[in-house]
Amino acid sequence: MKDRILKIMQKEGLTNAEFAEKIGISTSSLSHIFSGRNKPSLEVVMRIHKACPYVNINWLLYGEGEMEESAPAVTGMDLFTQPLENPKNTSDEPDSPDYCKEDEVPKVVYPPKEIIREEVKYIEKPHPKITEIRIFFDNGTYEVFKPEK
Repeated sequence: MKDRILKIMQKEGLTNAEFAEKIGISTSSLSHIFSGRNKPSLEVVMRIHKACPYVNINWLLYGEGEMEESAPAVTGMDLFTQPLENPKNTSDEPDSPDYCKEDEVPKVVYPPKEIIREEVKYIEKPHPKITEIRIFFDNGTYEVFKPEK
């Protein structure tokens, strides 16, 4: 696949950095693909296809077919010139109910969940008491203070 990505870059006339920027990935990610350290993820493939829509996705993924997709043949009719009527049902007969039936979906009834109560017990612990305080000075000495009982 990395060879096919190189062909796309050559067709576009872009450097590694320019192509990486165009598809929205880091230059190092593209470099890792070319060195064989990483394989292109589906996200990278989709970014390439989005940035270069002329690329045949089957060619990019599998090497099948031609690099460039052939444009679909244009007939004389497009979305804006299609007739407004449904050509399948031009008669005045109503639709047969057999075509409109929906499969009845069985309704699943789940039993209510059992409520579990948990009790939280708080255990009181005595407050900690200060047994010793040490103060360290910048000259390397220190003093110890112990509270009187």
